[in-house]
Amino acid sequence: MDKYLIINADDFGMCHAANGAVADLFQKGGITSATIMTPCSWAKEAGKWAAQHPEYAVGVHLTFTSEWGNYRWSPLAQGDTSSLRDSEDFMYYESDQFEKNCDIDQVENEIRAQIERFKSFGVTPSHLDNHMGSLYGIETGRFELLNLTLAIAGEYGLPFRFPGTFVPEMFSNDTLAVKIDLDMIKMFYGKVLEFAKANGVAMPDFLIPGEWNGPQNDSYENFKEYIYELYRSFPNGVTETYIHPAFECDELKAISGAWHRRVWEHKLFSDPQTLQHIKACGIQLINYRDLAEMKK
Repeated sequence: MDKYLIINADDFGMCHAANGAVADLFQKGGITSATIMTPCSWAKEAGKWAAQHPEYAVGVHLTFTSEWGNYRWSPLAQGDTSSLRDSEDFMYYESDQFEKNCDIDQVENEIRAQIERFKSFGVTPSHLDNHMGSLYGIETGRFELLNLTLAIAGEYGLPFRFPGTFVPEMFSNDTLAVKIDLDMIKMFYGKVLEFAKANGVAMPDFLIPGEWNGPQNDSYENFKEYIYELYRSFPNGVTETYIHPAFECDELKAISGAWHRRVWEHKLFSDPQTLQHIKACGIQLINYRDLAEMKK
């Protein structure tokens, strides 16, 4: 089997600095897909750009957490969203807080509201994924959240970010931050895959994002070396990896103390050498529309 890779830019629409970087990487070929956070203030700008560039695969970054200290957002759905809000009336900071407090009916209404907000920009989504993994249920074992999301993805005819194969590298990945034990994963995994297949939901075979807990956080050159080595290790099949690119600016620095990571990701994936490295690894770049065709 050949090696295929989806490089998804998460957090499109989160801020103006992210929007510019995502658009730039699409045009340079450094990413193959992106997903918009529709509850965020700059989502409309991202959606307008996506409508003007239908050649690119842009989907919905289903958002139920609001993790920054000073820049935050709230649910979109009409009606009761009280279980989706913290004491400050925004979405919860962390996924485990969301899982512990959310009402499943309110979650469904919010998922649909975010998809419909995306469509109101004049764009047909290419796929769905999930900000901070809050809809996977992996923080507290509330897997009904994942089943709900897969059912809605099937209803809309959209692929969803969830790995078709669980490998040890994913279990130990700090970015994925899986907090339930391996035995529980083994118990539910097959049922999830069967449910996704029954609902016609295409998914990548593997989900392997980069991590930051190590020397790769110390310098851009270390980060570049780390990413190049990670990509050499990708297995046969379809792997998705995701990044969070943004331009360096005061806006970004006011949002995140770790702003350099997003700047480095934009720099690395706009470098033609990175595309050359991916090709040298025998990897073919695809997007989520391609995945949907491949999985039919």
